[in-house]
Amino acid sequence: MENLEFRGRALVAFTVWSVLFVTTFCNANGDGKTVEVVGVGECADCKENNLDTTQAFSGLLVTIDCKPENDDHFKTRGSGKLDKQGNFKVSLPQHLFKDGKLNEHCYAQLHTVSSPQPCPSINGLESSKLVFKSTTDQKHQFGLKENLKFSPITCVSASFWPHHHHNFPPLPKLPPLPPLKSFHHHYPHPPIYKKPLPPPVYKPHPVPVYKKPLPPPVPVYKPPVYKPPPVPVYKKPLPPPVPVYKPPVYKPHPVPVYKKPLPPPVPIYKPKPFPPIPHKPLPPLPKIPPFTKKPCPPLPKLPPKYFHHPKFGKWPPLPPFAPHHP
Repeated sequence: MENLEFRGRALVAFTVWSVLFVTTFCNANGDGKTVEVVGVGECADCKENNLDTTQAFSGLLVTIDCKPENDDHFKTRGSGKLDKQGNFKVSLPQHLFKDGKLNEHCYAQLHTVSSPQPCPSINGLESSKLVFKSTTDQKHQFGLKENLKFSPITCVSASFWPHHHHNFPPLPKLPPLPPLKSFHHHYPHPPIYKKPLPPPVYKPHPVPVYKKPLPPPVPVYKPPVYKPPPVPVYKKPLPPPVPVYKPPVYKPHPVPVYKKPLPPPVPIYKPKPFPPIPHKPLPPLPKIPPFTKKPCPPLPKLPPKYFHHPKFGKWPPLPPFAPHHP
């Protein structure tokens, strides 16, 4: 009986200790709030390539990779997808937040659909580092220093299909071709004859001219000149100068006087005067003689013209000839 009672007490104590351990581990950050990362993805050259941003964002994945201070290896702490507008939201474990900050260096990285490797960052890794934004009653919110800029050329979304590889059947194996006659026979080239050069002409060496050497110069002996050493002149040292203490003079800084800047002067445009035009008197008009016009001759009287209808009878007779001038 005593053994069973001891086992029961030990089981109760272990259960209470387990509950306390789990509660302490869950509330490791002291407040039990969730840790959330919010950011925006930005397409760098979608406008230049005439691409729709919703297609460039589709299927892209954002991961939060963190590394401790004493370790250089990154570990993925959370992941999420970009929506049509490029926004993303990723939840992090609560044990990363402690004393009002993250205990690891965390960065946000983009991943394509087909490759597990992260996309190259345009602004560098430091632009995607997590920074603290705000705190509410339910969560701690972090953001990025800058937007996640990427290029659709190096970070391909799910909207763009990969290159289709055609599976053609293998080529048939044909028998080897028969050897060609005289294929490996090398025909010698005709020799190249060069015109022989003329025999070389040797010029005789010039006759050396020997000059008689000059006699050595006669040495001129000069007796040494001994100068007596100078007599030292002793000067009494001057007493050290008496230091004069001058108190420091502190000048107050001048009060800055703010002057309102004057408006720029209005340019006055003065047109250049034109030179005066000299007015010369017009010459007198010549007198034109009167022009007399002869009267026109009278018009001749023409007979009335009447033409018979050609359908009935003959053609109409021609009118009599009448001259216009008498």
